[in-house]
Amino acid sequence: MAARLTDAQKKKVIADYVEVGSYAAVGRMNGVSDKTVKAIVKADPETSRISEQKKKQNTLDMLQYMDDRRKKAQKIMDTYLEALLDPKKIKNASLSQIATAFGIIIDKFVKNTNVTSDLNKLDEILANIQTLDEIVAHPAPDRNIEDYE
Repeated sequence: MAARLTDAQKKKVIADYVEVGSYAAVGRMNGVSDKTVKAIVKADPETSRISEQKKKQNTLDMLQYMDDRRKKAQKIMDTYLEALLDPKKIKNASLSQIATAFGIIIDKFVKNTNVTSDLNKLDEILANIQTLDEIVAHPAPDRNIEDYE
C-alpha cells in the first residue's frame, strides 16, 4: 500500500510520525495502516534520527516547563496544606473526607522516604492509621483520643 502514496503523502506521513511518534496514530491521521506508516518510516533512515531528536527536545521542553512552574506549584501545595489545618474545615468535613486527605498526605510523604532508615516512622504511622480505623469502626460517644495513647 505504501507504493500507492505520492511522494508528498509519504513526506507528510514521515513529518506526522516525527511529530506524533506513533505508527497507529499517524496511520489514522493519513488514512493508511500502521504497517504502511512503519514501512515508510523505516525506508527513510533520517526519520529515526529526527524522531529521537524530537523526543529528546520534547522531554527537555517539558522538564523546563515543570521547572518554570515549580514555585507556583509549591505555593498551591502550601495553600492546600494550610486549608487542611483549618479547624473549621476539619469540623465540617466528613470522617471519610478527613481519612482520604490524611491517607493521601501520608502516602505522598512516605513514598519518597529512605525505607531502611524510616521503617520505625512507617510502623508508627501504620499504628496510628490502625488506631484511626478502630475509632471509625467502633465509635463511642465519650471516647477520647487519649484512650488510645
